[in-house]
Amino acid sequence: MSRSDTDLLESLTAELSQKLKDYEDQALLEMIRPNLASQFVQDAPELAKFREAIAQNDSMDDRDFLRIFREYIPPTNYETYRPFISKFFATPCKEADVKNMFAPGLPYFFAMSSMTSGKSVKTFPRYRPPPHLLQNPLYLALPRSEGTILSPASMRYSQILKIDCEDGQTKQLTVCSLSIGFLRMAMNWDAEHDNERLDLWLPGQTDPYAISLVKSYRAFFVLNALFALADRRVTIIRFFFANVFVIFLQYIEDEWTLLVDCIEKGIIPEIEDLGHLRAPLEKLFKPNPLRAAELREIGPPGIEGWAVRVWPHLERFFGITGGPAATAVPKLTHVLGPSIPTQATGYGSSEGSMALPYHKGDPNTDYKIMFVDVFTEFLDVRSNELSERVLSIYELELGGYYEPVLTTRNGLWRYRIGDVIGVKGFAPDDGLPIINYLHRRDGGLVMAFGTTCTESQLTSAIVSAANRWIGQIIDFTIVGDDRDTPITYGYLVEIGGEIGKDAKMATQQTFEDLMAANDEFRTAFWQGRARKPTIRLLEKGTFAEYRQQKCSKTNVSISQVKVPVVLSDPTFREWLLEQVVTEL
Repeated sequence: MSRSDTDLLESLTAELSQKLKDYEDQALLEMIRPNLASQFVQDAPELAKFREAIAQNDSMDDRDFLRIFREYIPPTNYETYRPFISKFFATPCKEADVKNMFAPGLPYFFAMSSMTSGKSVKTFPRYRPPPHLLQNPLYLALPRSEGTILSPASMRYSQILKIDCEDGQTKQLTVCSLSIGFLRMAMNWDAEHDNERLDLWLPGQTDPYAISLVKSYRAFFVLNALFALADRRVTIIRFFFANVFVIFLQYIEDEWTLLVDCIEKGIIPEIEDLGHLRAPLEKLFKPNPLRAAELREIGPPGIEGWAVRVWPHLERFFGITGGPAATAVPKLTHVLGPSIPTQATGYGSSEGSMALPYHKGDPNTDYKIMFVDVFTEFLDVRSNELSERVLSIYELELGGYYEPVLTTRNGLWRYRIGDVIGVKGFAPDDGLPIINYLHRRDGGLVMAFGTTCTESQLTSAIVSAANRWIGQIIDFTIVGDDRDTPITYGYLVEIGGEIGKDAKMATQQTFEDLMAANDEFRTAFWQGRARKPTIRLLEKGTFAEYRQQKCSKTNVSISQVKVPVVLSDPTFREWLLEQVVTEL
């Protein structure tokens, strides 16, 4: 056990509990009072009892207001908001129809969900936050850096919503990823004038603006690699998911000779049709024979600490290394070397940002709850209460499993996000919970025997087996393997490099890990209602192609596409099975 773990409080003192209650009340009032007059609050059927209680209360002081909220606002889901959000997508869309829909005024952009399931994309309105919050780390699109940042960013958007304003003007709202929406907001970059910025560099980054508009997945990463390798001033590497950085490294390995030659001569490679984006890229990319010679001496990714040799001023890697991205950790740590720390950027979703890394613990997996962008309450996922009582932060318990419920500045009221987090302890200075993300609440694969191993159990099992037997996993997903009875967990895995000589042992270890982790699975196996999982290896480049297809199909940002632990989309399931090259 680390010192940071022992420093955490196992429970709250009476004094800290009271401080958290006061903090909660202040934050909740700040979130909901401005949104009380919104169209959603006035018209949503789910809030009818809340409106009635408000109307019957004459005094309406803060204490009564908070009591009414906690008593009459039920947990909500996306279907509660869908009819109100759909009004923004109507043609024509009149300002009077959507103004003050969820919060005062009009949204700045719509954030898209990351589409891990086969369901349709969800979109959430994001309003400009109060000025004093714009520099909060939860709202910064990029971390602060003294040098340049390697952080491939796609400025592409799904669509533009047009609102006919009362003054005769037209307001455009971009539908895009949350990070790109924040970047556009910080820079005041509307999509309408994107082509006027093609000669610019993204501020503080290795890549020019033009790259952010490239549609091809391969071209996007090859061009980002080209400009990043040419710039030795990089101090920070930031990828939303660590396994996407591993794919980025694959492109560097595959195209190493081409990339270095282009750096020497100052040319943009002939990779697919870049159209009008080629000219501004050629204008910005200059010959650098000295840098090319330096890179040739270092060689492609392979040696430990390669990244520090390529970028000698590198200080830190930011990105998600937990959950499914844990498969990338061995490759990531090898390439970065022992001197470069890694950390997550925070815990959140398109709906809102909930927590920042807890630096006194493990900044990759430990998060401290903050009431900045959202106010977070919780449902006990182990509770048998039919009412699913909503819990406050001071009611959480060490080791408990909870689903976050969000009330946000952007007009969500007790919104269920479907994640499961575990409470690791409480910060000794202010009592705020320190949490770990575990898995999606409905993310498991229910087998015929009626049990569900969680995403975290399924991920841990394959990561452990890969580290010992298979080799470096690029990515994986799981489908129901019904080739025999009963149905079982079918791992579809892509590896980088050579396969381990005893890789077939991985299936047995994965099975043993699931047996140890899940009591229901173990019972079902001994009763003959379950069987061992299977592991099939996929063609190299399969998941890069998956991401490309996902981008093309849904217009989700290249930087936002992630591979689900459990795949439910039947079309992609069939396609992935066609990419199988062998079974362990």
